[in-house]
Amino acid sequence: MQKIALMGQIHEDGLKILNDSKFNVIEINDYSYDNLIKELANVDAIAIRTAELKQEVLQECKSLKIVSRHGVGYDNVDLNYLNKEKIALAITGSSNAVTVAEHVMAMFLNLCKLSKTSDQIVRSGQFAKKVSMQKDMLELYKKNIFIIGFGRIGKILAKRCIGFESNVLVYDPYIESNIIKENNCIPVSFDEGIKIADFISLHLPINKNTKYLITKKELSQMKKTCILVNTARGGIINEDDLVWALQNQVIHSAGLDVFEQEPPKEKNPLFALDNLILSPHSAAL
Repeated sequence: MQKIALMGQIHEDGLKILNDSKFNVIEINDYSYDNLIKELANVDAIAIRTAELKQEVLQECKSLKIVSRHGVGYDNVDLNYLNKEKIALAITGSSNAVTVAEHVMAMFLNLCKLSKTSDQIVRSGQFAKKVSMQKDMLELYKKNIFIIGFGRIGKILAKRCIGFESNVLVYDPYIESNIIKENNCIPVSFDEGIKIADFISLHLPINKNTKYLITKKELSQMKKTCILVNTARGGIINEDDLVWALQNQVIHSAGLDVFEQEPPKEKNPLFALDNLILSPHSAAL
């Protein structure tokens, strides 16, 4: 009987399929090195969510044939080791693309309509304070929405932005410009996009080329009314630089679903900012 390890909960329907197929399924909740070495030593397959699978653990998995990642990214798995040992890696493709795109739209709308502030002034009996909010409230209508990364999520997000009659600008060095145009979007360079964008959404993996893609330099080139959202990976935006930009009104606001350290530290300076919406890496749920 083949043995499958689940590192993180999966939907009960998925668990039922595995059990009905007569696999020996074990669920792992302790991700310490010693426990992983013990539990994964003779598994045939591993289904993983956000936990890490490093080489020092993988090299002890002598029966491993496949790792299945519950999501699209795979930066929490040692891909080089899997390739070297010819161990298959599966991802869930487009399964969560729609919900991530919707999460971005929710952040765009909440930030440009000041939903968090609006709720607070009503609850605190400061109804008349709405007058002072007017200068900071924005629309998506006819605005430039810059999508960085035009994979499944980027394309689905673009459709929703077009529905708001926005101008959708796209930068993706791996996608031909004619494909971007076929999706009713406008191909632009990275440098051009960040300068003219009213809204920016990131949809790319974290690697040596994208680590700190957005720093003080790029933030300083953005419009003061720009809204920046990251539902991709923590570390694409330099968090210290983002704190600086939001504290000094260099940009309008930001939305983060991902962080350089997850979960973030208790006293993370991001938590003190009012022009920021946070979610716990839940955009794909």
